[in-house]
This record gives sequence, structure tokens and C-alpha cells, in this order.
Amino acid sequence: MGTGAFLAHGHFGSSDAKFYGVELDSITGRISKQLYQKANIQVTGYENALLPDNYFDCVIGNVPFGNFQVNDPQYNRLHFPIHDYFFAKSIDKLRTGGIMAIITSSGTLDKKDDRARKYIAERCDLIGAVRLPNNAFKGSGTKIMTDVIFLQKRDTLRQQDEPWRHLAEDANGITMNRYFVEHPEMICGRMEIVSGPYGPASTCQPIDPDAVDRFGKPLLETQIDTAMQHLTATLTKAEIPIQEESGEDTKYIDADPFVRNFSYTVKDDKIYYREGAVMRDCNPNAASAERIRKLVELRDTTRALIDAQLQDLSDEEIHRLQTQLNRQYDAFRAKHGLINSRSAELSFRDDSSYYLLCSLENVDEKGNFISKSDMFTKRTIRSAQIPDHADTASDALALSIGERAKVDMPYMMHLTGKDEATLAKELAGVIFVEPFRKQEDGSPVYLMADEYLSGNVREKLRIAHVAADQDPAFRINVEALEQVQPKDLTAGEITVRLGVTWIGPETIKQFADELFQSTYREQKIAVRYNEYLNNWYISNKSQGNDNIRVTNTYGTKRINGYHLLENALNLRATKIYDTIYDENGKEQHKLNGPATEEAQAKQRMIEDAFKDWIFKDRERRESLVALYNEKFNCIRPREYDGSHIQFFGMNPEIALRPHQRNAIAHILYGHNCWRTLSAQEKPMRWSPPRWRKSDWDYAAKHLSLCQII
Repeated sequence: MGTGAFLAHGHFGSSDAKFYGVELDSITGRISKQLYQKANIQVTGYENALLPDNYFDCVIGNVPFGNFQVNDPQYNRLHFPIHDYFFAKSIDKLRTGGIMAIITSSGTLDKKDDRARKYIAERCDLIGAVRLPNNAFKGSGTKIMTDVIFLQKRDTLRQQDEPWRHLAEDANGITMNRYFVEHPEMICGRMEIVSGPYGPASTCQPIDPDAVDRFGKPLLETQIDTAMQHLTATLTKAEIPIQEESGEDTKYIDADPFVRNFSYTVKDDKIYYREGAVMRDCNPNAASAERIRKLVELRDTTRALIDAQLQDLSDEEIHRLQTQLNRQYDAFRAKHGLINSRSAELSFRDDSSYYLLCSLENVDEKGNFISKSDMFTKRTIRSAQIPDHADTASDALALSIGERAKVDMPYMMHLTGKDEATLAKELAGVIFVEPFRKQEDGSPVYLMADEYLSGNVREKLRIAHVAADQDPAFRINVEALEQVQPKDLTAGEITVRLGVTWIGPETIKQFADELFQSTYREQKIAVRYNEYLNNWYISNKSQGNDNIRVTNTYGTKRINGYHLLENALNLRATKIYDTIYDENGKEQHKLNGPATEEAQAKQRMIEDAFKDWIFKDRERRESLVALYNEKFNCIRPREYDGSHIQFFGMNPEIALRPHQRNAIAHILYGHNCWRTLSAQEKPMRWSPPRWRKSDWDYAAKHLSLCQII
């Protein structure tokens, strides 16, 4: 928001509206806080701003431009660049029916990747957009084509294709958002193709930068005013529900943004319950009202104690809050009994923090009190204490894996003060450069040894050989991969049956020719495999009907050997049916038991003959064994090490065992979290029940690999 130029307009300054602002720069942020002391202005990054969801009537802003992402755990899964991230988060802050007006680069509407537009269109209706010329912000030294986008939030997601999600060409062949092609009156300038840093690019040129209208007003302002007249939308007040059952209207006030949604609060000695953008005046009976007031105090103190531990405040402050919590709890229990009691549940169960308060008491299966929880006397949360310096490359690597879940070379350089080449040399054999793979900025991709020296190590070795031929620096990759190649299996350790798809049709044809002692006529028979349908097919099967080995030795009178071979290749049991006709002359098929048994016996003979034949020839045996080892005996399992993981936010009294840490590392880095979690559920239960799966949640949340709700 800068220094608050938007709030400087007299219309807004005299309004009784509540204003909230976010500014990253500390100087301009402090200036705006002094200028507009009634506004709630936070000097921090948008990702750290404390703003309630589904609350604001309007969101107005000029989002930053850039092709980088903001680290916000709630939105990291979207992988949006910073300007798209601002849209996504602002939509969540906006209440249903609220309106958003955002200045952004033309890339939001004009880029080929429509993921962000799809995300926005699912949640908001497009009121319209105004395209500004590239000199609109010349005062700030920026020459860029920008759009002002107006959106109104819907109450539900809508999976519907919107025209403005797509691009189109105008009459001059310039590609832009379809909205501007269909509404050229919303373009305050002239679209042209100019030479850009990456080749020809479209831009919006001002018609005349210095022109004014007949009233002396700059032409650009007149154009914007004219374009804005085409936009229509209605900003309605937040809907306030009426409790019909009570027979009278319930009193509502605007929600306090610092009261959690679906929570009780006490304001002006009255009890309110927040629901979205409003707070409802509650009128419980006297006993319930007293319980709610005491539980609100307990809740606020409990959350303050949790925050104090997360911020690693002093022992004196922690002790003060614990003393306050003990005093409040003892007073509540003396008068109202347990928090886990039925009466407390009926009074406070609608509060989103009720079950947090229940955890303050240790009770047995029957609900009888055992003791207070450790929160009353101990630190139960391990705060994040991340070092900002590392003396050795090994220490920096451990911090990189623990904090970033990867080998982050810039982060390690920052920790040690060493350059990339020095770190790579000191960690040679511990980390590896992955050949022929680059990051977005063109820098090499580094992998831990346990990751690089696992998976399909035969394929990796081939790639490493090619890379080493071009750059001798990759010889270390070749040498390390050669040490971890799986031991080749022998023919005696490999079981082969008809129907495996790694054996080619030419081998099956050779087997058929030798088994049936094919005649010249049978050379027309061909074996094919369709990899798309996963199906084997033998053509011209009837050409073998003159061969006694096809019709008798390995076939029957009802089906010849080539048909049986085809069934075996497709892992299909042969069945023989007789065609009969009922009394109405309708054709029916009836299974012929004896003929089926005879055919299946011959099919088993063919399958057994294949097992005896496949490895009999030395040259064929060596070729197939090598192929099998290359295709299937090539995977080296990764061994996960979780010793470096820090579980910030978890009870320091809990000490995880090595196998549990390794299981969590497998979940975090194995790219198959839920399957691994299911497999590890049983061993995780060797620990006390409350520790089962939550420990990986803490690690994943810290590493921004998941979002805990």
C-alpha cells in the first residue's frame, strides 16, 4: 500500500469504513501507520499478514510483478508466481459478494498458461478489466502494460469454462485475452507489436501521451473514465441470518477480525459468536453464560501460552502464563467441574477451540479426571531455532536438508560464506550433480547420495557415462554408480512364462517354428504384440491345419496349436463351446466339458515346452538374461535417514526412535506420502498412541510440504 496514497482521497478519509493495509517496506509502512492511525496497517509481507478469511467487503491493490514464488504454506501447492499468489490469497480474504480491484501486469490475462485464470474464474465473476498504456506508471519509472481487473466473489466454486480464460487474436493478428478482443473499448490505448527483449511482443501504446480533452483533462484520465462506465456491479451488505425459531431478530455486529471464526468472545460485557463476517449476540442462560465467559478466558490464555512457546519467550513469561492458566482452570473446575463434562460441552462445543481446552485435562476412558496436562507446568512446544551460520560444508548440508528438504546450494553458501565450487568439492561423494538437468536459473541440480544412488541405477549409469564423455567432472558419478549396481541374476533365478511382454514377438515365432516344426506354408503365420491394447495376436493360424503337431500333438480336433499358443500368450484359459439351437430355433452356446479339458491340457503342454525351450540355447539365454537384468533388476531402494529432521512445534518430551524418524523422512522425501504412511502406521504405534502420525505432520508443515488444517 506504500504510504497510503489510496487512503489520502477525501472520499475514503471521511468514510466510516474500516481500513486494513499491508506494506512490506518498513519505512513507507511506518509512514502510512502514522498518517492513518485509525487504519489497521501491518508492516510485513503479505504471506505473514494476519488477516481473516471471508471477511473484507473490498480488496484494492497493486500487486508486485515477478516470476518468483512466495513461500506461503497455505498456497505453495498452487506454484503461482507472486502476482497470481496475491490474487489467490486476496480471494480468500474477500467475503462472498465482495469486490476486488487489482492492478497487475498484462501477463495475468495474456499469458498462455491459464491455470491462474482458471483458479480465479472458479471463484469469482469477472466484472471487467481496463487495459492501461505502457506509460501509465511512468512517474514511478515503470514502463509496462498493465490491467486493472475487477472481480466479484461467488459463494460456490463453479467448474465452468469462461471466455476470458482464453486468448484470441484481434483484427490485426495480435494475440491477447479474449475479453479485450471482444471489448476493445476497454483498452485505453493502441495495441501494437514491438521488439521486446525476447523477440516481438505486444504492448499498449498511448494514443498521445501529452494530449488533453476539451476541458484540459489528460486524455488518459478521460479514456479511463469512459471505460469505467461500461462496468456495472452491486456491492451488497454481508448477509445477516435471522433466527426464525426465536420469534425475534437476533442482534448482529461486524466481526472482529482478531476473533477466530466460529468462536465465542466477550465484548462490552456481552457474549458474541463469530460466524463469517458478523458476530451474533448470544443469549444463553445464566449458568451457561458464566461457563462460556470462564472458558473464553481459559481459551485465550491457552492460546497465548502456545504462542509464547512458539516465539520462544523467556521462562519468566512462560511461567507467568502457566500461573494464570492454573488459576483460571482451578477457578473454573471448582465451580463448574471438568472441561470434559457434559455441561461444559453443551455450553462451549460450538467454539472451534473447545477440544483444545479438553486436552488440558488427562481423563480416563470413563471421563474421570486423572491429572492436569503438562502444559500447566512444562514447555510442551519446541520452538524453531534455526542457525544462521555453519562452520563446515557438512553442517550446512544437514541444515539444508532439514530446513529446505533438498540440497539448496545458495542457502548453504549463505550459511558458510563459501562459494559453490568449494562446497561441491568438500561434499564430493556426499552430493552429486545430476547430469543434463538444470534449475530454472540455469544452475546445476544437486542431489544427496542416498537419492542419486537409488532408483534405476542402470539407467543413471548410462546417462553418467554420456555426461562423463563430455565432461570429466562426471567421472565421480560413474564410479559411484558402478559400486551400487545390482548383482546380475542368472537364468536359474529368472522364471519366464508365455505372455511376458519383455520377450519380443520374434522369439515367440522362433519357439512356435521349432515346437510345431513349421512347414513352408506356415511361414505366413506371424506373431504380433500390441502394446497399447496389451494384447498378443497370431495371424493366419489356420495355415497350420495340415501339420499333425499343430492339430494333434499340441492341438485337438476342435482347436489347433496356434490358437492355444495365442491363448497362452494372452494368459487366457481355453474353453470349447458347442452351438445348439433351442425349440424356437435360437442359437445358444454350451460349454463342452471334455473338449475343454483336452484343449487346456494341450495348452499346458505348450506352456511347459516353452519353459524348457527358452533358456536351452546359450546365445538366446545370454541375450534374454541381459535384457531381464537391464529392465527389471535395475532398481536400488533408497535408504532414508531422518536424523536431521527437526520437529518444531512438537512436545520436547517426545523422543522419536530412529526407525520412526526414518519413516518420516520416507514420507517427506519419497513422493508417495500416503501409501508410505499407511505402510508405516503399524510400527508408528509402538509409541504412545497420541504420537502416531502427528509427528510427520509437524515436519511436513515446517518444510512447507503440506498444510495442516
